[in-house]
Amino acid sequence: MILSCHNICKAFGTDEILKHVSFHIEEHEKTAVVGINGAGKSTLLRIIMGEETADEGEVTISKGASIGYLAQQNMLSGSQSIYDEVAEVMQHVIAMEDSLRDMERQMDHTQGEALNALMERYHQTQTQFEQAGGYAWKSEIAGVLRGLGFTDEEFLKPVDKLSGGQKTRVALGKLLLSAPDIMLLDEPTNHLDLNSIEWLENYLLNYQGAVIVVAHDRYFLNKVVSKVVEIDRGHVMTFPGDYNAYSVHKKQLRESQLKAWINQQASIRHQEEVIAKLRSFNREKSIKRAESREKMLEKVERLEKPTQERSDMHLSLTPRIESGKDVLSAQHLSKSFEYSLFDDLNLEIRRGEKVALIGNNGTGKSTLLKILIGLMDADGGSVKLGTNVHIGYYDQEHQILHPDKTLFEELQDAYPSLNNTQIRDTLAAFLFTGDDVFKLVGDLSGGESGRVSLAKLMLSEANFLILDEPTNHLDIVSKEILEDAICRYEGTVLCVSHDRWFINRTASRILDLTGRTLIEYKGNYDYYLEKHEELTARLLSPGALTHSSGGAISSTNTSHLSMQHRPAENADSEGRQDWKKQKEEQALERKRAARLREVEEKIASLEERDGQIDEDLAKEEIYTDLEKVTALSSEKAQIAQQLEELIEIWSELEE
Repeated sequence: MILSCHNICKAFGTDEILKHVSFHIEEHEKTAVVGINGAGKSTLLRIIMGEETADEGEVTISKGASIGYLAQQNMLSGSQSIYDEVAEVMQHVIAMEDSLRDMERQMDHTQGEALNALMERYHQTQTQFEQAGGYAWKSEIAGVLRGLGFTDEEFLKPVDKLSGGQKTRVALGKLLLSAPDIMLLDEPTNHLDLNSIEWLENYLLNYQGAVIVVAHDRYFLNKVVSKVVEIDRGHVMTFPGDYNAYSVHKKQLRESQLKAWINQQASIRHQEEVIAKLRSFNREKSIKRAESREKMLEKVERLEKPTQERSDMHLSLTPRIESGKDVLSAQHLSKSFEYSLFDDLNLEIRRGEKVALIGNNGTGKSTLLKILIGLMDADGGSVKLGTNVHIGYYDQEHQILHPDKTLFEELQDAYPSLNNTQIRDTLAAFLFTGDDVFKLVGDLSGGESGRVSLAKLMLSEANFLILDEPTNHLDIVSKEILEDAICRYEGTVLCVSHDRWFINRTASRILDLTGRTLIEYKGNYDYYLEKHEELTARLLSPGALTHSSGGAISSTNTSHLSMQHRPAENADSEGRQDWKKQKEEQALERKRAARLREVEEKIASLEERDGQIDEDLAKEEIYTDLEKVTALSSEKAQIAQQLEELIEIWSELEE
């Protein structure tokens, strides 16, 4: 064990974020921390790093173990180059190399014992240098920077000229090269393209230290981690295996917990009814039985109803009208800035298609979307929309939102026909309730801005959705809600995304923007993985480039799904046994219910007779007749005895 968290508690005001959190990490283990936005994942990482103080509990790190942390927001600054910034973590190796060069120069004018001493020191330093991988430090830096998506030309770019996403990639490169024993990564894939994410996956798989990663990239988690720590309503539960294993186990556990909760609620209601019935008998023993049951019921540890994953967030994408069959046609598009993004690019999209546009950072995906919707002019070519096409646009930077407006004003101004109740109901569907609707858009987090954009998208009733990184800043549950909505959506979708799980679930066609052209794959992301090397090599070979006009090359999806089935005879045999057992249980239940009705009827009949005796004993002609009083009193005693026995039987039948 290299790290453990024991009984960690953290609250902000009255909001308890972490409640008695305990788990441990083994050496070399790769662990995911998952949970909805706001669950406390980043808070937990900061507590482990000592950047935040826990209210209770302690973090224990093995003696001598080093730890490093990549935060979501990085504050790198300065005028030094990307390469020099990353090289800072290699200073101990660079210092040894400088010392070796210095000793080599001294050897030219040193003799005798001094030379022998110098040679001995040189040999020791050289051994340390080799053990530290000194001869490879330059190639290591270059390899990491290239893996994270920087070109060789960008190595010399000043850090203070970088975007926030680029600075995060530089910070990640520094952390990887520092190689701590424990690495904490908070959303490391947020600013990486597909190639860089795949490179990082392989890097971490081969990494010798322990890794704790917060990420909403399910494909990434499946590839990298072997354990999942889930934070749910402040409590932590640990699951062995990758994300798929966690997802299956969590579903089974939730179903089991929900069933247990439902059964307990039914049992509690039943006991309350039994208690009420026993009290209604109004006899000393039945009242004592009722009181005994009440005490037992008070001691029952009430189960908490398991959470239903974001069941309170609702997204329904419904086109107002149907578009024509031809939704979009782009011919011979070209666009350049400092260099050519794409040239002579052609694109056709038909009604009902779900198309994913992928490609490395900087290839022009977002630019292409903006050209298609008219927010940016192409240098050449034309774009034509089909009949009755109404576009709904989701911008990854949320630039279509107005930072100085409240959430309420944002929707009210965009859809003036909505009344106050409709606006509030829509915002509530995206988890903005009460005074949240009066927050300024500019004060929202990335995830909150994403939910507002999704709300506007839902209200648009568009039949052609153009989405630029719609899953950025969304937690896994919100992503699944969006995926379900897109799968149900009857309109057309063109989406830029680096989320491979999202692409796999929603896309039926993939367009890869590479080499200033589009390569088409008629299938989902798994099919793309199977075919992209073959098609990329074919299209981007010198001969293919000579003969292609920038249009897309199509491929036929030949992938098949296979299912394993149990032998029919085994299934039939098990089915017959289950049916027989079910029939036996139903017969026993019918018998119990019939007996219960019989007992209740007898109790009611005896209580009615007991009441009649009380009335008779109050009559003058009866209570003055000793023989009649004696007979009725004897009958009343027999009834009391019978009632005691019947109530005993009734209680057993109600267990």
